[in-house]
Amino acid sequence: MGAACDTVGPRLASASLILITAPAVFFTPTVSSPVSFVLVRFLTGCSLATFVSTQYWMSSMFSSPVVGTANGVAAGWGNLGGGATQLVMPFAVTLIRRSTGAAKFTAWRIAFYVPGLFQMMTAFAVLIFGQDLPDGNFRRLENSGDEIPQILFHGVRNYRGWILALTYGYCFGVELTMDNVIAEYFYDRFNLELQTAGMIAASFGLANVILGRVNSLGGSIVVMILFSFFCQAACGLTFGVVPFVSRRSLGLISGMTGGGGNVGAVITQLAFFRGSKYSKETGITYMGIMIICCTLPLCLINFPQWGGMFSSGRSNPSSSSSSSATEEDYYMAEWSSQEKERGLHQASLKFAENSRRERGRRSACNTAPANDTPSSSSPAIFAV
Repeated sequence: MGAACDTVGPRLASASLILITAPAVFFTPTVSSPVSFVLVRFLTGCSLATFVSTQYWMSSMFSSPVVGTANGVAAGWGNLGGGATQLVMPFAVTLIRRSTGAAKFTAWRIAFYVPGLFQMMTAFAVLIFGQDLPDGNFRRLENSGDEIPQILFHGVRNYRGWILALTYGYCFGVELTMDNVIAEYFYDRFNLELQTAGMIAASFGLANVILGRVNSLGGSIVVMILFSFFCQAACGLTFGVVPFVSRRSLGLISGMTGGGGNVGAVITQLAFFRGSKYSKETGITYMGIMIICCTLPLCLINFPQWGGMFSSGRSNPSSSSSSSATEEDYYMAEWSSQEKERGLHQASLKFAENSRRERGRRSACNTAPANDTPSSSSPAIFAV
């Protein structure tokens, strides 16, 4: 999906994938065996790649001072959908049973036509009302023949993208895992009705190392909601950094990060919630420990012009020292001299200039009015 966004644009990439995966949702009511269930789940799961196109879209539409906020809101809105589904689908089943008299076995199958319909409507809305860029729809690059290899090369070799993928695997990935188990956790441990357990899970499908040790229903709900605040913030923060990792391989970095969430969910599900090796409360506790360990590498992310969590950048535009670094140096390194001669780097150059002029508020306060060049006193990573 990342490469598709980089070559044909997020509008066509997103709408196409939604349309391709919608039939899997409509076929869910027909499952009659474990194999068919796994197949429709797999095909439906492919639609999650539209998250990548959404984040790419936000990064293309918003300038550097607000792109982090835009990505965070979009990512959080997507996470909200997981909780809303936990709440809406049980009610849809109940409504169908009451209005048609259908058995529970039949009602839950009919209910899947509701999300399928909304998925189709979303695809057409994207095609009709969507626009790739602020100034129009996406145009294929002149060097489309070798663009994808270059996108892959510059994206895969950037270690920051891999760290963000790992981090996202243990914020959003954990959320996906708990979307699968949290309702059952409350149902089994506190003997709640399934619909009530779904409503509680809808408040947030996540838990951490504390939650597995809380033995009361009220305490578990409070801890879950408190942790949800920080986990949702972590999801937003991760994609708040993504736009600054690479401009040429923006789609690929978005794809790596978004895919990391799905991989993290699979690994966590298999490690702690498969079979009877661990109880759900023990699995939740171990998962919390894994979250902490897999988040620590975030401290290693460093931008030469801005710095990182514990270091300042080497950016000093007023200095002629070869040790100084600028936004232009960082983003132009992804383009060869031949590509620059053809003007293919202009979008990256514009982003670099905007990033330099529109750093965080602290930097802006120190900007010299004579040349409108920001100070290097604070790393921009904290201003994202």
